[in-house]
Amino acid sequence: MLLRPARLPVLPLAAAVALGVLGVLGPSPVAPAAPARLAAADTGPQEPATARRAPDPRTVRGLYVDSRMPVHAQGPAYEPIAKKAQALWLGSEYYPTDRVADVVAEYVGLAEAADKTPMLVVYSIPDRDCGQYSSGGLPGVEAYKKWVAEVAEGLEGSSPLLVLEPDALPFYHGGECGNADNRVRLLRWATRHLADAGAWVYIDVGHSGWTTGDPTTDDTPWDGRAELLKKAGVADARGFSTNVSNFRRTKTEHHYARWMVRELRGLGVKGTKYVVDTSRNGAKDPVDADVINPTWARLGRAPRLRFDGAFDGTLWVKHPGESDGTVNGGPSSGQWCDLLADRLLGKKEPGPGC
Repeated sequence: MLLRPARLPVLPLAAAVALGVLGVLGPSPVAPAAPARLAAADTGPQEPATARRAPDPRTVRGLYVDSRMPVHAQGPAYEPIAKKAQALWLGSEYYPTDRVADVVAEYVGLAEAADKTPMLVVYSIPDRDCGQYSSGGLPGVEAYKKWVAEVAEGLEGSSPLLVLEPDALPFYHGGECGNADNRVRLLRWATRHLADAGAWVYIDVGHSGWTTGDPTTDDTPWDGRAELLKKAGVADARGFSTNVSNFRRTKTEHHYARWMVRELRGLGVKGTKYVVDTSRNGAKDPVDADVINPTWARLGRAPRLRFDGAFDGTLWVKHPGESDGTVNGGPSSGQWCDLLADRLLGKKEPGPGC
């Protein structure tokens, strides 16, 4: 039986713009973009061929904490959340094709000015979330390609981490979406273009509890997912992400991710890396199928890049305190709610509502 993931946030940063909190698209100053590459004639003396190559900036920088995220307007009680780096979610509803490049360029420019690594999520594939709480996305193949091309333009000259289309691949086998074949082709196209623009792309592969069969009887509950990931272009990506917006324990996700790395190696795809979303997986005993603002969830391990073998690190992709949907006291998907944040912080008397 397919175990559903948590419903994903609908662009929380943009939602905060609508509330007048952030000013991402407003008059706030834009940090200078990374300098353009110099022409060969302007580069000056060349280093010897044997000189040590400079490390990728992502391996030496910390993660960018954007003070314009909605949590920063909620007061000191939520500093344990606000002080942690969280991803900027991009979707066409809030950042349309004619504006998304500027939004992305501003965001990565601010991170560059802070000497930090930005994190983004691209989340607007056609038939997104298959009609559930975060449903939406662009209307077709060409619209999606044009929008992603604009995202890539905004990334040029930067070195971000980018999670690509949470849940898109795991939904492939469930039959809930009617665009499965186009979906894989679009992921492959987007991966190549976003990676060429400088991003470390992590294609999302759901989580360890999202199976392709009955996990009580199937010895390989993720059978076929590595092959699907290869078709989606993981060879052109940095790797894949797991547990986005979900609650599975980190140890369990490591088991799942290492299985995936081994399977990919057997398919001829070597050097694959992975990241785990730990924003809300701090509970000792997660409850299967209770994934919409569960009352038992707690904050997980802080985001941190580690570069330990295939494991690139823990990220907070989902924003703690922002709703999965209108269940368990939550408002619509992506909206901030004191009650939900208080639960994650383990407060004995959480706030009365949102």
